[in-house]
Amino acid sequence: MAYEMSDQLRPDDRITLIGKGSLYQFYPSNPWVGVGWRERKDIEVDLTKVMKKKKIRFITEGAERVVPEENLVKMAGGATIPYDYLIIATGPELAFDEIPGLGPKAHTQSICETGHAEQAFAAFEEFCKNPGPIVIGAAQGVSCFGPAYEFAFIVDTELRKRGIRNRVPMTYITPEPYIGHLGLDGVGDTKGMMESELRNRHIKWITNARVKEINAGQMVVEELAEDASLKATHTLDFGYSMLMPPFRGVPAVFGVAGLTNPRGFILADAYQRNPTYRNVFSIGVCVAIPPIGKTPVPLGVPKTGFMIESMVTSTAHNIGALLRGGDATIKPTWNAICLADFGDGGVAFVAQPQLPPRNANWSAKGKWVHLAKIGFERYFLRKIRIGKSEPFYERYLMKKMKIHKIEHKPH
Repeated sequence: MAYEMSDQLRPDDRITLIGKGSLYQFYPSNPWVGVGWRERKDIEVDLTKVMKKKKIRFITEGAERVVPEENLVKMAGGATIPYDYLIIATGPELAFDEIPGLGPKAHTQSICETGHAEQAFAAFEEFCKNPGPIVIGAAQGVSCFGPAYEFAFIVDTELRKRGIRNRVPMTYITPEPYIGHLGLDGVGDTKGMMESELRNRHIKWITNARVKEINAGQMVVEELAEDASLKATHTLDFGYSMLMPPFRGVPAVFGVAGLTNPRGFILADAYQRNPTYRNVFSIGVCVAIPPIGKTPVPLGVPKTGFMIESMVTSTAHNIGALLRGGDATIKPTWNAICLADFGDGGVAFVAQPQLPPRNANWSAKGKWVHLAKIGFERYFLRKIRIGKSEPFYERYLMKKMKIHKIEHKPH
């Protein structure tokens, strides 16, 4: 966002980037970190030099509170940063505390942060010395399901490489009403593809799952019926578990009236602009998007990389227009192009737009997806390091993978 916004500035304008620390981490690679296929240093970039090169003021102590009625951001160290326009791109807070026993400080692992993924790998190494049952999946309140599927299949691949897969019963749990729903009511034949993949890898699954509590080596999962009544209660033993936690808004914005919804996600109109505070925009996972329909266990809507890039480009151009006396007129496309790596293969899907009904609804699988994601990781990190503002998905996926028939520019 900072890179693209810098292209829209007038001579006397200035960008301030507020972050919690100076390191950027490529989170899509965290599932690989969780099994030792990547190290932290492989997917980290220190942004200090590139921000200086691009003349972007970079503050790394972290924001404590946004005060939109005063056009201020209060910093953790006590200082205040005034703004004319604010773009919120924080992602979510991981709400481990909402489920007893959930999280790296309790009984399950996480791959939502790179530090968590490192811890997950250390726990996985210990597990492999004495294999047993594994439970992987997503807890209720998640709005990102792809990494959970990826990690289940990557762990399966790694266990087979180590020759111990036959000693590890695996169960996949998800609040989705069916496998491959993804918070999007499926894309193409993701239901059939994902179910087939789970069956072929001997991974059992529980859908409409609500995690009740987790103790050392055991979790209680409630399976709901279509009418949201309790269908069954499962007690699952595990020697290792990774569950995606519930998401909510970060403390710096949570509960700010007019800015967020009850879960703390930022309210935005069709131009990524807050309806109450018209000089506040938001992009990415922190944006509030209503669910696509009622499900037994409420689901969040994922914000995928390609969709987020359209939010970024729209926001940059809209603020650029406002700076020059114009108005916000550009809407993001909210299309989805995703690569889900399975360790030795993967699934790619295209949804135009991301939410149904769609003009394009396609999915495919093969080893090429695994190779494409490796290529994309390298391409993306290189662009981050040199400060290029071009949309990464547009360049890489459209040019390298020859996916042409998708509307990919904001309109």
